[in-house]
Amino acid sequence: MTAQVNKTDINFARWIALAFAVLLLGIGLLPRYAQAVPAFARQTGQNCVACHAGGQFPELTPYGRMFKMTGYTIGERTIPVSVMGVVSSSRIANPPTPDPTAPTPPSKSVTPIFATGSLFLAGKITDNIGGFLQVTYDPYAFDNGDGTYSGHSNADNMDLRFANRIADTQRDWVYGLSLNNNPSVSDPWNTSAAWMQYVPVPSPSSSAYIDGTTPFPGFGSGGNIAGLSAYVFWNQTVYAELGTYRTASQAVSFMSAGIDDASKTKLNGSNNPYWRLAVSHEWGPNNIMLGATGMTAHVFDPGSDTGDAANLGSYHNTGIDMQYQYLLDPHSVTIQVAHMHQEQTYSDNVLAGAGLSSGLSDTINVSRAKVSYVYKAKYGGSLAAFNMSGTTNNQGDPGTTGITYEAFYIPVQNLRIGLQYTTYGKYQGATTNYDGNGRNASDNNSLFLYAWFAY
Repeated sequence: MTAQVNKTDINFARWIALAFAVLLLGIGLLPRYAQAVPAFARQTGQNCVACHAGGQFPELTPYGRMFKMTGYTIGERTIPVSVMGVVSSSRIANPPTPDPTAPTPPSKSVTPIFATGSLFLAGKITDNIGGFLQVTYDPYAFDNGDGTYSGHSNADNMDLRFANRIADTQRDWVYGLSLNNNPSVSDPWNTSAAWMQYVPVPSPSSSAYIDGTTPFPGFGSGGNIAGLSAYVFWNQTVYAELGTYRTASQAVSFMSAGIDDASKTKLNGSNNPYWRLAVSHEWGPNNIMLGATGMTAHVFDPGSDTGDAANLGSYHNTGIDMQYQYLLDPHSVTIQVAHMHQEQTYSDNVLAGAGLSSGLSDTINVSRAKVSYVYKAKYGGSLAAFNMSGTTNNQGDPGTTGITYEAFYIPVQNLRIGLQYTTYGKYQGATTNYDGNGRNASDNNSLFLYAWFAY
C-alpha cells in the first residue's frame, strides 16, 4: 500500500506544483536568449550550456570550472537567489518483506511527489569574493509511523571563496581559499566525491534502490562539517588543493544548521586533512583530467560522548579519477571514471560492543564509470556501472554491483526530465538469497522518473 503524506505536505506539494506550472508557462513565453536561468547564469550573461556540458547541470565545462575556481566572481553582481526542485516517482521490482517493527513498510511504488527543494544564495560579493550556499527542504524527512511524513530543512552544500587570477602571455595562475562544509565540494570536476552523484534522492522507501542510493566514491567523514582549503590552478594544467576539517560548531555552526546534535558528524580537533591533485589538458573541443585525492578523518561514533576517546574511530580515504569531455555543438560527450579506497578503524567501544578485539578495521573499495551524451543540449542519455567490495570484520559483505541506464530531455535550459532504470547483479555480497530469506539482488531493480528544475 502506498504511504500517504500529511495534509501540510499535500498542500505544500500543491503549491509547488502550481508554481512549477506557472514557471513553465512563463519560460515558454520568453524569447530564447532570455530564458530564465539560475543566479550564476544571470550574473555572467551566459546560457546554461556555457557552464554545463550539454546543459546537463551541474556537470561543468572548462568555462564553468574556471568560473568556480575564480570564486564565482566572473560577471556583474545581480540577484543572488535561485531555487531548485525535484518532482519524482519511483518503483521497486519487488519490495522487501515489511519489517513489523518499521514505522512504514517499504512500498512498491509511489505516485508522483514533490521530492525535495533547495534555496541557493550564490554569486559575486566583491571582485575577489563569492559564494555558493544551499539550504534543502525534504518533505519526507521524518516518518511519523502512521503513513504520514513531516518535512524539515537543513544546510546542504556550502562553499565561500576568496580567489584571484594572475594571467599574461607568460603565466596563468588561479589561486584562492575555500571555506566549505563538504570535502571536495570545492572541486571543479564532477568525478569528485561531492559531485559525481548529483540527481537529488527522494526519501520515501520506494526510492531506496534508485541510482542515487547505489555506491558512489565518497569520504567516510561525510558532509556538514567545516573546512578551510587553499588551492591553485597553474597554466590551466595542474590543480592542487590542501585543507583540513573540524566539527561545524561555534562560528561555523551555520554549515550544519538544521541537523540535530546527535546526527552531526563530530570530528576530533582540526587535524583532519584533505588533499587533491589533478592534471588537466585541453585541445580543440576536447578536455581531459587525471586526478588523485585523499582524506584522513578522526570521527566520533554518532551520538556518543566526544569526551571519551574510546568513542573515536577513523577513516582513511585515497582515490583516483578521470574525466574526458568532447564539447562541440551539437554534441556533448562526457566519460567519468572514479575509484575510492577506504579503511575504517573502529572505536574501542564499538568493537567492545561487538565482542571484537581493539584496532580492528575494514576496507571498502568503490568504483564507478559513466558515459553520457547530449545532442543539441536537449536530448541525452547515460550508462553507468558501479561496483563495491570490501572486508567483513565488523559488518556484512558490502559487495554490490549494477548498471544504471538513463534517458533525459531538456526542453528548456533550466528543466531536465529524466528516466533511470537501475539493475543489480549483486547486493550485499550475493546474487541470490542475499538476506537469507530468499531475496535476490534483482528484486531491487528500480525505475525512477524525475523532473528537475532550477530557476
